[in-house]
Amino acid sequence: MTSSPHLTILTGASRGMGLAMARQLLREGHHLLCIARHTQPELEQAGGAHCTQWQADLADGAAVAARLDHWLGGHHGARWTSATLINNAGVIPALVPLSDADPADLARALRVGLEAPMQLTAAFLGATAGWGGQRRVLNISSGLGRRAQASQSAYCAAKAGMDHFTRCLALDEAARPNGARVCSLAPGVIDTDMQAQLRGADAGSFPDQANFAKLHAGGQLTSPEEAAARVLAYLARPDFGANPVADVRDPA
Repeated sequence: MTSSPHLTILTGASRGMGLAMARQLLREGHHLLCIARHTQPELEQAGGAHCTQWQADLADGAAVAARLDHWLGGHHGARWTSATLINNAGVIPALVPLSDADPADLARALRVGLEAPMQLTAAFLGATAGWGGQRRVLNISSGLGRRAQASQSAYCAAKAGMDHFTRCLALDEAARPNGARVCSLAPGVIDTDMQAQLRGADAGSFPDQANFAKLHAGGQLTSPEEAAARVLAYLARPDFGANPVADVRDPA
């Protein structure tokens, strides 16, 4: 297998902005490890030996983190000049008030959106601690982690938790030699299946449904491709990690 200078591990790479990021990273020559519930044949065709895909359910983040730790342990850090983890996967449970929510639905949203990113980040940083190249962790957050919204308790809580664990992680890594740069980044409003779920919800259970419908009708949603380009440009900024909780629209 020919070497690639950059390793990127990306969750939720099978659709939406995750798939768009995967396409762009492969075009830029990264070696890509994609973790998603479904594999994408087009990524295998585009990336060849530089694209590895795992079909996995992040609701069982501990098992995926253990697999990642083992996989990274089988590689020599000198092979890559940089290693990056992008925690992109997330799910929105049923858009209903918390009193009407299904407990299993809530648990899945929190496991995928918060527990798995923490577990994968711990595995990634532990396994690469002795690597000499630059390491980065990019957590894909949301404005809803910083602004409450009715009928979205689990999603908002997961993203708020992601923001705060990133703040804690930044303190950890600042004290380490060659500590990783980390950031929890809000990517803006993107035209994905998740947005379709929001604007298609029952307005009686989800009071903000009309606002999401207006965003779509008014052409105010960013395409997954454009959003991916903006996120990856932010990831490449020299000041990445200077602010552990940020927005893709923040000035350089």
